[in-house]
Amino acid sequence: MTYQSYEELEVWRKAYKLSVSIYRHLQDCRDYGLKDQMTRAGVSIASNIAEGAERSSIAEFNRFLHIAKGSAVELRTQLAIACDIGVLSASDKNKLIAEAKGISKMLHAPIKSLKYKTDSGAHSIPKT
Repeated sequence: MTYQSYEELEVWRKAYKLSVSIYRHLQDCRDYGLKDQMTRAGVSIASNIAEGAERSSIAEFNRFLHIAKGSAVELRTQLAIACDIGVLSASDKNKLIAEAKGISKMLHAPIKSLKYKTDSGAHSIPKT
């Protein structure tokens, strides 16, 4: 996996779009606690991918990708809650959950690849 900047990573672009979408869907939400949790989780996905990509070690990048994946699962739970309490429609919830699941699946490949590289003794991330 070679790249010059995290902005080139498709998974980061999708996570960024999901975060923006969460903000837009919750613009008028008056449940500030849930809104805060959900926007933080959404921002965390893209932010951790970016931060990990800019780290110099494979182990750190892998750790941040795991954190991003955890934030995606956290967001999925919050989306279900938001739907059940009437903050989101079922169709919006399903669309956003599908996006979060897609991001989680996309994160699986680099996590597996980076773990293999770490187990093989590689320590730095190749960038072009």
